[in-house]
Amino acid sequence: MSCSKIDPALHQARKPDWIKVRLPSNPVFFSTKALISDLRLHTVCESAQCPNRWECWGSGTATFMIAGDRCTRACGFCAVTTAKPFALEADEPGRVAEAVRRLRLKHIVITAVARDDIADGGAAHFAQTIEAVRAAVPGIVIEVLTPDFHAKEDCLRAVAGARPHIFNHNLETVERLTPLVRSRAKYRLSLAVLRRMKEIAPAIVTKSGLMLGLGEKETELLQAMDDLREAGVQVLTLGQYLRPSPQHLPVVEYIHPDAFKLYERLAYDKGFEFVASGPLVRSSYHAADYDPRKQHGLQ
Repeated sequence: MSCSKIDPALHQARKPDWIKVRLPSNPVFFSTKALISDLRLHTVCESAQCPNRWECWGSGTATFMIAGDRCTRACGFCAVTTAKPFALEADEPGRVAEAVRRLRLKHIVITAVARDDIADGGAAHFAQTIEAVRAAVPGIVIEVLTPDFHAKEDCLRAVAGARPHIFNHNLETVERLTPLVRSRAKYRLSLAVLRRMKEIAPAIVTKSGLMLGLGEKETELLQAMDDLREAGVQVLTLGQYLRPSPQHLPVVEYIHPDAFKLYERLAYDKGFEFVASGPLVRSSYHAADYDPRKQHGLQ
């Protein structure tokens, strides 16, 4: 059984009616864009062509992408540029912290490209950015969305030592499709990263996400949920894969919103604490809807 009844051939002709993107009209969108440009920062909102960037920026929020905008991997789904990265910028953590302060954020998401060219994969840079943000805005909820760091213990401990509230690493797709979808990444390795982070720092909430519509079967999706729960993952996001360009993997199916609602219920039944499931859901979309301080009394 597949995850949708939509004819796969339709994806080339048109998107279904439920895939709608709001265009910018709020002046806060443009002021946020100007601030990010002024501070020479990157956002995954732009680099990954997130369909929600109009809405998120219009409300004065953004997901900051540190360590540059050039990735050392070439995943079949991702719009981020694959190229030899530039050197890390020592003042970037401070610039991110200043942006967060100016935007008056209460929940910040920090992500990064894969930096396989650096021994620690950029883990220390993550830690420095977390610490800079916390110093600039005490009491803010800090969420990180990291690459796999090849599951290196010292990298995971470096990020954990900076005490983010939420550690997110996306599984992205089911096990069978991982070699096709995620360049140089491994399904079981990602599960090991999530499991090990929970072992290292039990107080940190762990989170992961899956894209639907790449050809996964419903049984495979449910197995991925079970695998994430076995790894101790507490928060799950489910969203529709949208093809960034003709050079990327094609959409096999557009998943109906009713199916997303069903998978949300099933995920809650499996024990996830919080689930965001819908066609336009992305890892950091409405991230502030889940507050680990309320769930677990974290500071």
